[in-house]
Amino acid sequence: MAKLVFGMNQSLDGYVDHLEIPSAVAIFHHWIEHVRSLTGSVYGRRMYEVMRYWDDDLPEWSEEQREFAEAWRNQPKWVVSRSLKSVGPNATLVRDDIEGTIRGLKAQLVGEIAISGPDLARSLTDFGLIDEYRLYLHPVVLGRGKPFFAGPRPPLRLLASDRIGEDTVRLTYVPA
Repeated sequence: MAKLVFGMNQSLDGYVDHLEIPSAVAIFHHWIEHVRSLTGSVYGRRMYEVMRYWDDDLPEWSEEQREFAEAWRNQPKWVVSRSLKSVGPNATLVRDDIEGTIRGLKAQLVGEIAISGPDLARSLTDFGLIDEYRLYLHPVVLGRGKPFFAGPRPPLRLLASDRIGEDTVRLTYVPA
């Protein structure tokens, strides 16, 4: 049985914004290895559209960016959206029966499946499907944006904390 994990970079005040939170070398390397290790990822529409950037191959990319893009392209993706008409390579569009589809993936696959996008995570939390929450705290305060928890905070129990690089702390929680 697969484990569903929702984890994102966030500010100290609880917001996620990939353009506003600087990505240090250590955390970027962490994400490369994380994506390589995944069984797959489930994306909400908005987060998938952001991540489609990695489908391209831009000449100005660093070696690390190329490594991340390769890892991202190689992993199976499921995209939850009622408005998209199609999705890119190695991706499956999920339009209906989101709960049943995700429960099926969880039952059929082994390993970790990443959940990407706060709105999608809220829905899957409401269904009781997320097994682990990973908050990657960065030393910035945004004061605005999309919150990590898009709805009421579920009751959680701290499982672990660890430092990644010089300034990022990952807090790992499970449902209480």
